[in-house]
Amino acid sequence: MSKKIVVIAAGGTGGHLFPAAAFAEEMFRRGWRVFLMTDARGRRYAEGFPAERVEDVAAASISGNPFKTIPALFKIMRGIDAAKKRFSEQRPALVAGFGGYPSFPALMAARAHKIPILIHEQNAVLGRVNRAMATSAAVVACGFERLDRLPAKAAAHKHVVGNPVRLPILAVRERPYPEAPAGARMNLLIIGGSQGARVFGEVIPEAIAMLPQALRGRLDVAHQVREEQVAAVRKVYQKAKVNAEVAPFFTDMGQRLGAAHLVISRAGASSVTELQVAGRPAILVPFAAAADDHQTANAEGLTAVGAADLFTEDEFAPGVLAATLERRLSDPHALAVRAAAARAAAKPEAAKTLADLAEGVCE
Repeated sequence: MSKKIVVIAAGGTGGHLFPAAAFAEEMFRRGWRVFLMTDARGRRYAEGFPAERVEDVAAASISGNPFKTIPALFKIMRGIDAAKKRFSEQRPALVAGFGGYPSFPALMAARAHKIPILIHEQNAVLGRVNRAMATSAAVVACGFERLDRLPAKAAAHKHVVGNPVRLPILAVRERPYPEAPAGARMNLLIIGGSQGARVFGEVIPEAIAMLPQALRGRLDVAHQVREEQVAAVRKVYQKAKVNAEVAPFFTDMGQRLGAAHLVISRAGASSVTELQVAGRPAILVPFAAAADDHQTANAEGLTAVGAADLFTEDEFAPGVLAATLERRLSDPHALAVRAAAARAAAKPEAAKTLADLAEGVCE
């Protein structure tokens, strides 16, 4: 008996591809053949993706500019035709869409061939492609209880499964929240700054420099910033006599998250989910320009249970942040309570739950 094939359609950003990779690993473990269908942009995030085959299809995003819309439509049609041809040659049992415009051609081809469709939405607001495909999907899986913009006709197919996360993050869940006796050193992790969050490099070091010297002196800061900000941010920390490691990217995120007493982050779906799974308290600053303000909606996964403070970008100023940091870092017991609340809100079995739904669709 030949193995069933699942085609995973995803792309655009790591936010789409990382959960897709965790799902792919689980399907491999269950004996499925896994193919990834994305585009050239998505392939940049697909290095090491657990797929037997990675295929590019033509894809594009539709903008309001008519001079760009017509070429984009032709490109999308080429992608759909290529996906249809591939599915005629080797028919999958299921096509699983994880969002991003590169997922659209494969999902449209699946609909044309009457192949079962599962979609997974990482954010608390349904993205454009998933919104368009929701009424065609047998399963609309989602990362959070809240799911805005879901068509009424698709509501019966909604399943809250959580967001599949990488194994190093799951491993953090097995470790207890780090103890911090009064007067002990505290680890502050700041992430999300390398992908355009210039405000993190401008506001956070100044806020930390405003903390009382006794608190600054026992802080160990790991701060991810844009590459062009590294030197300036280091200078602020050095002047304030704060022990800080500043870099554009951290490769050992599992270890750093495991050691963190408090995290400052954007509120992307992956970030919020990883904080839940790891069980870490946070200060969240949603990206103001995110489509449909979905990062603010995502943040509810932590703020609603009392595990995170939330600042809009307009509110995010050094003095305001310094006051919050002083209050949180001066009360390790309260931080531990917030950590437990974050942990309790997690759905660490998301990949397995999603795989169960996938297999159920194909029975």
